[in-house]
Amino acid sequence: MKLTILGCYAATPRSFTNPTSQVLDIKNRLFLIDCGEGTQVQLRKNKLKFSKINHIFISHLHGDHFFGLIGLISTFALLGRITDLHVFGPKGIKEIIEMQLRLSNSWTNYKLLFHELESNESETIFEDEKVIVKTIPLKHRVYTNGFLFQEKTGDRLLDFKAVQNFEIDKCYYQNIKKGKDINLEDGRVIENAKLTFDPIAPMSYAFCSDTKYYESIIPIIKEVDVLYHESTFLDSEEALAGKTMHSTAKEAAKIALKANVKQLLLGHYSTRYATIDLFKEEAQTIFAAVLLTDDGKVFEF
Repeated sequence: MKLTILGCYAATPRSFTNPTSQVLDIKNRLFLIDCGEGTQVQLRKNKLKFSKINHIFISHLHGDHFFGLIGLISTFALLGRITDLHVFGPKGIKEIIEMQLRLSNSWTNYKLLFHELESNESETIFEDEKVIVKTIPLKHRVYTNGFLFQEKTGDRLLDFKAVQNFEIDKCYYQNIKKGKDINLEDGRVIENAKLTFDPIAPMSYAFCSDTKYYESIIPIIKEVDVLYHESTFLDSEEALAGKTMHSTAKEAAKIALKANVKQLLLGHYSTRYATIDLFKEEAQTIFAAVLLTDDGKVFEF
């Protein structure tokens, strides 16, 4: 599982920082999560293939989380894209984008499919044979969702020494990896457990931005491998965090601790602070396994 941070700062872009956008590479799927202004430039800087992005997830309709979307959609068309593009986001995202396309007479030559979200309960919004994506209802000034990305358990792993010892033909390998026992020509039945190892443990990633401190998300993100949680402010601005319905670094750490996650990533920093190291220092007073996101940073889990 690989995460590329395209932008992770709050509010407005600056010459050296970008608003929220990140790319999750999981099971060879490339998911774009939020699309702040400048996202397509950051995609180029980080050498990520535009053509591999078929699903975009927008958390909410504040500009620093989706103002880059219309530009990316238009660029896809200019590049001759023909593959369907799926956009998941709050109700209203379709109207906003289609109005811009209509008034600029810039309709796409590929299918642009919107999946508008309205539920206040967690729901499955994407699923294929390898990955499932669920919403994480958050508490912000407008309707907002985080997203939980979960790998499905893969095939069992072949014990090559065992299958060779039993002289099992390669044509049976796929069935063995699917967990089936094997009947040999001499009548023996070889149990699958003697031919395979357990599959690699599936990974999970939870994206939570923007939100006030909100314990209702804990059952949804319980024991995830990696949690990205917004940390707009430090504890000294706790009152401002409450007023704007954002979180502090310490509050993000409390959520990570109560959810028993393996790793916490902080982001969505206010630009009022001289260094983002302060966020890590504050969070680690509550939860030890803290990493800081930053524009262009890549995490491999």
